[in-house]
Amino acid sequence: MRRVLAYRALPGEPDVSGLAQGFELLAPRARFRPTPRLTLHPWDTATEMSRFGALQPPANAPEVSLSDVDAVLLPGLAFDTQGVRLGYGGGFYDRLLPGFGGLTVGVVQRALIVPRLPADAHDCPVAWLATENGIERTRR
Repeated sequence: MRRVLAYRALPGEPDVSGLAQGFELLAPRARFRPTPRLTLHPWDTATEMSRFGALQPPANAPEVSLSDVDAVLLPGLAFDTQGVRLGYGGGFYDRLLPGFGGLTVGVVQRALIVPRLPADAHDCPVAWLATENGIERTRR
């Protein structure tokens, strides 16, 4: 079975929890000390409300290594056609993705894909975009 780092949807974000039927989903936890980062945990451990308003695993949940993950699904406020993501400003995925060699998929409503977003050197564009209309490769 493929391991996929997903996300627990905030209001207005596409809900990806249905993928648990075909994949082993993992849920992230935002950690702030000693440095901001995401840790990865089994999907069903996400029972605690985060400061962002989404369910997350508790601090003592068992961790899964990023090297054991096949794909990462990323939420975003918007994406551009090159795969650049407008996130929520914490930089958590920007710190996670440089060490990841697997599949990256931005999950967003089609209306929130724009021609171009500002990008910084640390941004890690996604390879694919998934919308209510299907999946498309980015132009990165």
